Amino acid sequence: MSASNWRDRAGTLFACEKKPAHGSRGVVASNHPLASAAGMEMLAGGGNAVDAAVATQFALTVVEPMMVGLIGGTTCHIRLADGSHRIIDGMSAVPLAGKPDMYRPIPGAAPEVYDVEGRENAVGPKAVATPGSLLAWAHALRTYGTMSLADVMQPAIRHAARGFTVTPYLSDCIQSAAPDLLKDKLAAKRLLPNGTQLKAGEKLVQADYAEALELIARDGEGALHGGPLGDLLVECMQKNGGLVSKRDLTEYKVVERTPIRGQYRGWELIGPPPPAASGVHITQMLNILEAYDVTAMGFGTVDMLHLLAEVLKIAFADRGEASGDPAFMTVPVERITSKEYAKERRAEIDMAQARQWTGGLLINEGADTTHLTTADGMGNVVCTTQTINSLFGARFVVPGIGMVPNDYMGTFDPRPGKALSIAPGKRVTTSMSPFMALREGRIRYALGLPGGRKIFPSVLQALVNLIDHGMELQEAVEAPRIWTEGPVVEVEHGIPPAVRMGLEARGHKLQIMPTVAGGMNGIQFHDDGTMSGTGCWRADGSAVGLGGGLARAGVRFVLPR
Repeated sequence: MSASNWRDRAGTLFACEKKPAHGSRGVVASNHPLASAAGMEMLAGGGNAVDAAVATQFALTVVEPMMVGLIGGTTCHIRLADGSHRIIDGMSAVPLAGKPDMYRPIPGAAPEVYDVEGRENAVGPKAVATPGSLLAWAHALRTYGTMSLADVMQPAIRHAARGFTVTPYLSDCIQSAAPDLLKDKLAAKRLLPNGTQLKAGEKLVQADYAEALELIARDGEGALHGGPLGDLLVECMQKNGGLVSKRDLTEYKVVERTPIRGQYRGWELIGPPPPAASGVHITQMLNILEAYDVTAMGFGTVDMLHLLAEVLKIAFADRGEASGDPAFMTVPVERITSKEYAKERRAEIDMAQARQWTGGLLINEGADTTHLTTADGMGNVVCTTQTINSLFGARFVVPGIGMVPNDYMGTFDPRPGKALSIAPGKRVTTSMSPFMALREGRIRYALGLPGGRKIFPSVLQALVNLIDHGMELQEAVEAPRIWTEGPVVEVEHGIPPAVRMGLEARGHKLQIMPTVAGGMNGIQFHDDGTMSGTGCWRADGSAVGLGGGLARAGVRFVLPR
């Protein structure tokens, strides 16, 4: 088995388009090379994985403005050198002025469709939820990092002020959102000069955003949460019907949560708890799969993909009944993640025929996000996902601060009386899945990706690829994926036609997709203490490794006489 292609006993073949980066003193993997380089700059300067992660996050706000920003949300998973884990919840929340009936839902829309009249929950100031990303990053750095906010922000400030080269991926994203971006004067000027999107190879300069970053570097996160940058954001909201207030910005609190821990074939899998749905439902799905001989089924076979599709549908049926902010509802975590409940659900699976599923517990999310993974040579690992929700968030630039805000209000059910209905202060329910996999107490993998509701099913498939199919991490993140939550199964082009026909014969309705979810990246930890970072073809994923080290003690250069 090579790192460039993979074939299992069923003959399924796919080629990896990227190569891993290796290091002994640290690795940074993100969805942009300049962001990964920013994190590596911190590691090379003596910082730890947290310093590197926060530097990478700030850089991503500059070079991936369509995916991530300071007016967004974050779920961060940190493993410290002492082996302890913590989840930092910086997810966006409903503004305090939010009301269950603040939008007008489109009549007759399906229960899972949150469309409203005028797209008010998707585009414009009324779509913006209270942000938590900046506070979460500052909290992580202050509590677990070693460097100052000003130091880790320098690469981001540099790239915003001087500009960077637009990639084909960014150019395509601008084109996709162009009809909305053109309606905002500042967004159009920045991203669509002369009415057409920036082309690959051109430079994107964000001078106003660079000035805002410099103010944060000098004054801290309070510059946005209570200071002059926040005042400009609130002014924009008040003038245009948005709800985020100064009180929202100053009263928001970052929460540290206890992670979910699951057991699968001798592995320990660790991920975020509610309001994230990922830790609960990945554990649930692995519990169901554990009774099957997944290795014998083989990667990419009809049996394997049929089983995965049915398991995904079970998880989404239960997610619809029992996901949400634990401050507003009781999430039956122990029940969902129990082996007993997995046995109940498993008994209903028909390996010969697809079926419809409903929740068994009796009690809309954007796909444009970004993820990064960092590790240092001291045992610290950071796996974190952050987003402004949809592509270019609410699709406008806030005057005076150069930031694109989130459109997270579109992830709440606009109909009152539902589990995910709007309530003041309620946090977003997310599928973000910054996951780590341990074997005999030692970390072996840390990974995650963007992709909205498709995130945790993609992480599940990567974990199965690693544990059951014996793939290397580069192979696992690039392997073809599927996704479903109901009547249609999305399959990537890499799934062979014969397999697709076999799935259709079992009753699955297929939709061929160019991608399922976004660019996964992660780090694999080897027995010899080295590590490998990976990114995949679905984004500008790039990994950087740090090797070598300082000179041997006592060595000095002596000039010849």
